[in-house]
Amino acid sequence: MNRLQKESSPYLLQHANNPVDWYAWKPEAFERAQREDKPILVSIGYSTCHWCHVMERESFEREEVAAFMNEYFINIKVDREERPDVDQIYMDACQIISGQGGWPLNCFLLPDGRPFFAGTYYPPQPANGRPSWMQLLQNLAYNFLERRPTVEAQAKQLTEMIRNGDRVLIKNELELPENEAEFPDAAVVNIYRKLAAGFDLKEGGFGGAPKFPGTMSLEFLLAYHYHFKDQDALIHVRLSLDKMIMGGIYDQLGGGFARYATDRAWLVPHFEKMLYDNALLVSLMAQAYAFTGSSLYKDAVEETLAYIKREMTAPEGGFYSALDADSEGVEGKFYVWSYEEVKALLGTDADLFCAFYDITPEGNWEQVNILRRKKSLNEFAAEKGLNAGTLQSALAKGRQKLFEYRSKRIRPHLDDKQILGWNALQVTAYARAARALGSKTYRQEAAGQLDFILSAFCQPGSEAFFHTYKNGRAQYEAFLDDYAYLIEALISVYELDFDTGRLEQATRLSSFVLDQFLDNESNLLYFTSAKQGDIILRKREIYDSATPSGNAVMAVQLDKLGILTGNDRFRSQARTMMRTLKESTEKYPSSFSRWALGILGLNKPAFEIAVIGPEAQALAEELSRAYRPSNLIMAAGSADDRYPLLEGRTLPTGETRIFVCRNYTCNLPVKTASEALDLIERDL
Repeated sequence: MNRLQKESSPYLLQHANNPVDWYAWKPEAFERAQREDKPILVSIGYSTCHWCHVMERESFEREEVAAFMNEYFINIKVDREERPDVDQIYMDACQIISGQGGWPLNCFLLPDGRPFFAGTYYPPQPANGRPSWMQLLQNLAYNFLERRPTVEAQAKQLTEMIRNGDRVLIKNELELPENEAEFPDAAVVNIYRKLAAGFDLKEGGFGGAPKFPGTMSLEFLLAYHYHFKDQDALIHVRLSLDKMIMGGIYDQLGGGFARYATDRAWLVPHFEKMLYDNALLVSLMAQAYAFTGSSLYKDAVEETLAYIKREMTAPEGGFYSALDADSEGVEGKFYVWSYEEVKALLGTDADLFCAFYDITPEGNWEQVNILRRKKSLNEFAAEKGLNAGTLQSALAKGRQKLFEYRSKRIRPHLDDKQILGWNALQVTAYARAARALGSKTYRQEAAGQLDFILSAFCQPGSEAFFHTYKNGRAQYEAFLDDYAYLIEALISVYELDFDTGRLEQATRLSSFVLDQFLDNESNLLYFTSAKQGDIILRKREIYDSATPSGNAVMAVQLDKLGILTGNDRFRSQARTMMRTLKESTEKYPSSFSRWALGILGLNKPAFEIAVIGPEAQALAEELSRAYRPSNLIMAAGSADDRYPLLEGRTLPTGETRIFVCRNYTCNLPVKTASEALDLIERDL
């Protein structure tokens, strides 16, 4: 009996009609495995995973395959987005065994949950040196029955390797020499040089194909340029963003970014669109716009947020998770065009449109066309002898026609579950866009959506939150990154509306995280809370992946909160965490880019800006629009003795002043935002 029909995960529901006797990740599956002494197959994927769909069609829908699986294994399906903790543990097993990872992830466990084998996709017939899925199943079933001591030994060794996998990267406080308490310029420069060695100087980004956005690394480079005035860092940020926005990885008609490009030049995306990628890229582009004033970045922010509002926002509030790459069983079918289609839709306007967006009769990918811009608007206009404004209007008209036609096609599958951490990233994206663009609409979205997720995901009567939400129901204990991103969102929205209730909640949540997640041995945070007991071990999440490390984000937010609220415990914990990962960050910055940003923040301490008086909100908004990565701003109508930056700031009635401080040591107050920014530039 397939038990997935009652689940809410879109991925699990996709498998609800398989002949495989699937369980969800629940105690009953393990109880049966122990009762019948059978090995467990845990098959992990997500709803927008192309190869997960392929393996389902080739294997899990076949009666003879399902019959063997049902007889010899207890079969569990896991949505990696619902249970990233389960995915992390067994992905580590796969990478230890094979040196590779990916999805679908198929891991074989003893009845107690310890893994003894793991792999990814297996074909229905042997191919490219890989056994078929049935051959693998038969071999593992035989080994479990006939070679049990060997299987048990493998599971024991593998579990210990997973448990200790990150220890070589973590420096204990007692291992650190006294001079490592500092975060010197040399450490930050070393991080930059390591990243720079991987620059693709022609196409932007890092390395070759497949090419991911590298958002966290680019954010570090932008801040590094600001503090160290290294022009190559800024040039690479701009090259990378320009190439992505003009490339096929960006949806030229509907806005929004695909997950990654399969080629070096950003032409051919893996067409799925993830909420977290778009949230992180909006945050980066908003900062890049604030610093450079480039209209390309402003337009991409607005277009991407329009896509999020139109296609990824739930009517009741919150944000959906992802759009699939496939429609009608074909990857990218929704997004690509034949030359003839475009000619028929645009008529006499087609030639200009096709020339600009690289649309040709032979196609630029597999006989069809992915829209991309090979030249900027101004370059193309100059080449064709056209007025840039006239060209822009003509292209916009053509895009609208194609967009309306495309909207009638069969759409990719929408994964409509909501994830707390990804929702929080999107709130932060709205907040950063609101500051950079001075947008009241984005400010309202940030505040309103934050209030929704605080209500929808909360566990009543507790500081704890749930991880997922769908159809009015929240479930699964929240993980470290959920809390870290939520605390970041609370601080980001505080910097818009200066409601100190947001700081108070961020402070309570931070104390809760330290209580429930802290590993006293490493001084880092576990990915799972102390009360979660349905996994074989607790892991520490220290690397950036497609999203930033929860530990790194938490360290940065603890430092900010410590400054804003005067909480010395938070600041001390933040510094300890940064010191613990400083050496690994210097060695492997592309995997530790959010740590790098935090280390840069300690190397160049924040400017603390207090704005006091009746015009505090307006002046704070003006200050926020400038790109100043180390600024922390508090604004209030009058002094507030609860916060060090606002304490004792008495002013004559009706006057507003700006205090620019560092380590709570302040310059004389000034009246205008421009004067305050001048003080900051002078003291950099």
